Amino acid sequence: MEKIKKMLRYFTPGELTLWCSSVVLIVVSFCIFDRTNWLTLAASLVGATSLIFCAKGNPAGQALMILFSILYAIISFTFAYYGEMITYLGMTMPMAIVALVTWLKNPYNGNKSEVKVNRLKVKEHIFMWVLAAAVTTAFYFILEAFNTANIIPSTISVTTSFVAVYLTFRRSPLYALGYAANDVVLIVMWVLATLENVAYLSVVICFAMFLINDLYGFINWNRMQKRQNLQPEQ
Repeated sequence: MEKIKKMLRYFTPGELTLWCSSVVLIVVSFCIFDRTNWLTLAASLVGATSLIFCAKGNPAGQALMILFSILYAIISFTFAYYGEMITYLGMTMPMAIVALVTWLKNPYNGNKSEVKVNRLKVKEHIFMWVLAAAVTTAFYFILEAFNTANIIPSTISVTTSFVAVYLTFRRSPLYALGYAANDVVLIVMWVLATLENVAYLSVVICFAMFLINDLYGFINWNRMQKRQNLQPEQ
């Protein structure tokens, strides 16, 4: 009971409201539009919980992202979104593992529940986008070879995913905007899937909630960065 109280005190009322709202909407949409694909529900709940921890700069968010990547890859496989499957198993999950290690090695003032925020230089941003272009080009031909459904948005998703995981690994507040951009692409992709099977509407609602959570993550990381700059490490 004490651990639960401590956890509740860790999050602000607004953060708890955001998480609870996400969970309720995800569960309600599953009950209305799906009711059969329990893996989708599990992935959505794990993802929503991961994002609220990531928004706090807590490494636990990356641990949950590893689990979400596995579950989401399985879901993507069911609709022939091979790009999403390959991206999450071959890029997002490994980078989440690297990010987890990096976040644990860079705590702010010894607080393992908050990572030290990093500011990237212009040269590294250029380097990141050059890498993103190379990864996107390579993945386009891989996805084409697999006859991936909706290949254009799938390819764009690779770009946004790469940028997001790179910025996450480098502890930049911009990581959240990278994931927000990816959420928009994924909403489009799963809307297209919903046109063929309405059960996938629950996935659309899931990523809509992820978008809101990622935007909050960007806001909170900027707050963290300002606070950390005003309170130098001891």
